[in-house]
Amino acid sequence: MPIHRELLRHATKRPEKPAVVIDGRSLSYGGLYTRAGAIYRFIQALPRSNHRSFDLPGVEKLVAVSLGNHIGFAEYFVAATALANACAVIDPMMPAERIERIVERLAPDLLVVDDAASPSAEIGRSLGIPVIVAGAEPFGLAATGGGLPADAEGIFLIGFTSGTTAEPKAYHRSCEQWRRSLDRGRLVFELQDAPSTLCPGALAHGLALYALVEALDAGATFHSVGKWDAGAVARILSSGIERLVAVPTHIAGIARAWTGAPMESLRDVLTAGAKLNLNEVESMRRLFPKARIREYYGASEIGFMTVSTLAGGATDFPIDRVGQAYPGVEISIRDPEENDVGADVPGTIFVNSDLIANGYLWGDDGQAFRVTLAGATVGDLGEIDENGMLRVIGRAGGMMITGGNNVYPAEVESALKACPGVEDAVVFGLPDAYYGQRIVAVVSGEATDAKMLAEHCAGRLARFKIPRQFHHIDAWPMTSSGKIARGQVEASVISGDGLVLRLSA
Repeated sequence: MPIHRELLRHATKRPEKPAVVIDGRSLSYGGLYTRAGAIYRFIQALPRSNHRSFDLPGVEKLVAVSLGNHIGFAEYFVAATALANACAVIDPMMPAERIERIVERLAPDLLVVDDAASPSAEIGRSLGIPVIVAGAEPFGLAATGGGLPADAEGIFLIGFTSGTTAEPKAYHRSCEQWRRSLDRGRLVFELQDAPSTLCPGALAHGLALYALVEALDAGATFHSVGKWDAGAVARILSSGIERLVAVPTHIAGIARAWTGAPMESLRDVLTAGAKLNLNEVESMRRLFPKARIREYYGASEIGFMTVSTLAGGATDFPIDRVGQAYPGVEISIRDPEENDVGADVPGTIFVNSDLIANGYLWGDDGQAFRVTLAGATVGDLGEIDENGMLRVIGRAGGMMITGGNNVYPAEVESALKACPGVEDAVVFGLPDAYYGQRIVAVVSGEATDAKMLAEHCAGRLARFKIPRQFHHIDAWPMTSSGKIARGQVEASVISGDGLVLRLSA
């Protein structure tokens, strides 16, 4: 991992300072470094797997961690990414058959789980892979040998991202890429004084995993919860936390759950995963009156692309933009022939930077992440203005065609989210005999008048972009990464299973 040198420094200077706190359980910097060292020595003594079907240049041992938000996650991740080793982070909440396919293809030298009876553990044992239960190690975790090796180069992380198919794509990251990103982020996000950080998301996903590594690199205390609970997260946040990193749906949940006074200790909010809308920003301003509110746009395969300050900065960015290019990143908008189309013209977003992943180990369907002479893209569409501010329109694959017109769901969702009483919105197309596709919108919040919603859209969208069907939902089904399970919402509208309510005009 690219932060072992920093971990040694923090463990030496402030060994008693909490490094990680999850559900009230704490692990100090000294304890983290010592325990990770013991785990590293155990890993080094393991025989290497000879069943791996792909090449990982420079990697000696591969450890798969399927722990969830466990207090032991940090120590195993630190140990598994030390010199010449790599760690594959697997979400234990994935369907068992998907975990089995991943573990079988990875053929790791060790699988770490939180429960001996978990699906991940049973899968590992059935495949003949050594399985360790975090917290019940068959070896001592005391300091009995040397420390961790210094930072190395090469692959240290294998992550998984969903694509156009149900099969997760396996991407890999190098120490050099994350080291560059961390160095720039420390300045961009002003982490020099190690602000205490809370990130309630799943550590198996990029947002929370990076927030953990970023906090440890800075010498900060990283807080999280074992399982998402808006009330519990709000209480932790109110205890003096200085920085919050979360997806917008989690922040909205915190705002609904908290009935106390505004949280004035919070000085920074950083969000990603979905575009913030004006209602969400105003809600955060009320709840976190002294916080700077920022969002970034990025992807696991590309890293940071843009960052913006929506409130509390020297410059407040327009709400419909995701900001300007992150340091070291160049952004261009290109047509289907990959020609640069210039300012204020929609096209595919391309990025050139030294933070881009080297590719996939498997799952590359050519429809998402790709690298060409023009740069790298994940297929997102957008436009950039003369000041370099980027607006994301949506994904090419998500485009709806209604009455012969192209409509991107993100544009309609953005208009709906600006409507008073709307907390969130999901838009998609359903087959229609006349229009080809009719635009359907599902909203949450107090807004339940279809006519009012349509009139609001009429003031912001072309007529053909206005949804022809509105539904209301009380509680969104969520993915383990804290995002709305859009496919489940669409299926509920089609099936009429009662999760959503059709709004009459």
